[in-house]
Amino acid sequence: MVEGGEGRKGSGIVEVGDQDFETEVLKSPVPVLVDFWAEWCAPCRAIAPTLEQLAREYDGRVKVVKVNVDENPATPSRYSVRAIPTVLLIEGGEIRGQLQGARPRSAFVELIEQVL
Repeated sequence: MVEGGEGRKGSGIVEVGDQDFETEVLKSPVPVLVDFWAEWCAPCRAIAPTLEQLAREYDGRVKVVKVNVDENPATPSRYSVRAIPTVLLIEGGEIRGQLQGARPRSAFVELIEQVL
């Protein structure tokens, strides 16, 4: 699990909040996979190892970030996130794809590959 890794680069997943979402996600030079999650969410914990693996595999080509919905309510509201986990793929500030629920690794790879 990521321990308050704000600003961590090249080592997996970055924790992003309401304050730095625009800088880290919307203005990112590479596509961003955004995981909306909460600590109490079992499906969120189930997909975490897959997302960490993908963050390492696609390092430099895709950024993977996590937004804790309990600590950062404005961003999920802005994107109409109604269930978690919800994973958005954002490129150039626009949503390019979305997955909800615990999904297999292949679903995340397919989502990423459509923008690369």
